[in-house]
Amino acid sequence: MVGGQRTGALRALAIVSGVYDLALAVPMLLFAPAVAAAMGAPPPVPLVNAQLNGVFTLTLAAGYFWAAADVESRRGYLWIAGVLAKGLGAALFVADHVLHASPASFLAFVASDGTLAVVTLVLLLRRPRSAGA
Repeated sequence: MVGGQRTGALRALAIVSGVYDLALAVPMLLFAPAVAAAMGAPPPVPLVNAQLNGVFTLTLAAGYFWAAADVESRRGYLWIAGVLAKGLGAALFVADHVLHASPASFLAFVASDGTLAVVTLVLLLRRPRSAGA
């Protein structure tokens, strides 16, 4: 993959990740009890904890959109948000499901966050080939 293609793929991934996090953040901020019910979980107590998760996720979304504007110089953000946060989040959902019997619906986040973490890792590790190669 030449540098321009890699940059385009990283930019597209940053936008997809930003949209994904935005789509999670808004319901958590505005409709946390309904989201919990839809996921088969009890209402969050205190409500502010779920809303703070929404703020955290909204912040990640804003960072992805910022990084998308210049992915090559903002790769560090993709490592932190795209690999570390999403990868640890997916692992935490698995651990919570196994250790505390959280709803099986939470495993959807393992699939989505885990996939985004792995794709981000792969794209970040790819080295651009020289034009003559």
